[in-house]
Amino acid sequence: MQTITTSIDQRGVLTLVMNRPKVFNAFNAAMISELTLALSSADNDDNTRLVVITGSGSCFSAGADMNWMRSQVEASLEDNESDALELANLLRTLNYLSKPTIARINGAAFGGGLGLIAACDITIAVDAARFGLTEARLGLAPAVISPYVFRRIGEGNARRYFLSGERFDTQRAYEMGLIQQIVTPEELEPAIENIISQILKGGPLAVAHCKQLAFAVAGHNAQSQKSTDEFTAGLIARLRVSAEGQEGLAAFLEKRKPDWSNN
Repeated sequence: MQTITTSIDQRGVLTLVMNRPKVFNAFNAAMISELTLALSSADNDDNTRLVVITGSGSCFSAGADMNWMRSQVEASLEDNESDALELANLLRTLNYLSKPTIARINGAAFGGGLGLIAACDITIAVDAARFGLTEARLGLAPAVISPYVFRRIGEGNARRYFLSGERFDTQRAYEMGLIQQIVTPEELEPAIENIISQILKGGPLAVAHCKQLAFAVAGHNAQSQKSTDEFTAGLIARLRVSAEGQEGLAAFLEKRKPDWSNN
């Protein structure tokens, strides 16, 4: 593993750390692949009881890596769609993992990083964390992450934050349901340990069935999600190769305002 670190303790608690602190744990193709592989392995490992995902340094994840975004500017529609499907596969794997998942949110999360949080079962964040769905400001949309974020924050909030791209704090994230618990940095580790101990009191098979029960009652599963992923991946691919998407990404990389912005 080049972009993440993994460790598992004697209880079967697997911790996945996104380990690119110099770029605020931003995604690239390698990180998406390595996270997917680690999660898939955990799903099939009887010794793994639950998974904790977090970021190294002071940030959870800033979303897409700038160099990765630069490569997408010149990529074809087909290549963009293929990349988007890889991210969709990661989020689907995380969301429908048979083991409980905990997002240990040690700092800010934007774009795809926020999608990772929304795909976890339990979300605990430090009080200084900040969040945002800023894709529209790049001429894009939070397409691939949208099903998971939508289920967390609801239609009304999705319609606001998908459109405005504004950032919001941990209290607002808590009010919308994205975050379930807010703690100080000093309280983060004890809070994570407390929820781990609560989960481990349950039978592994029962816990797995409880998670599947929630999906069944909500009316979705991994297979139905895959169909949605094909739509969202196609949408983001088309936006990336559109004139507006090209201008938005170029403006971001060149640190200037896009041509549609008057602010």
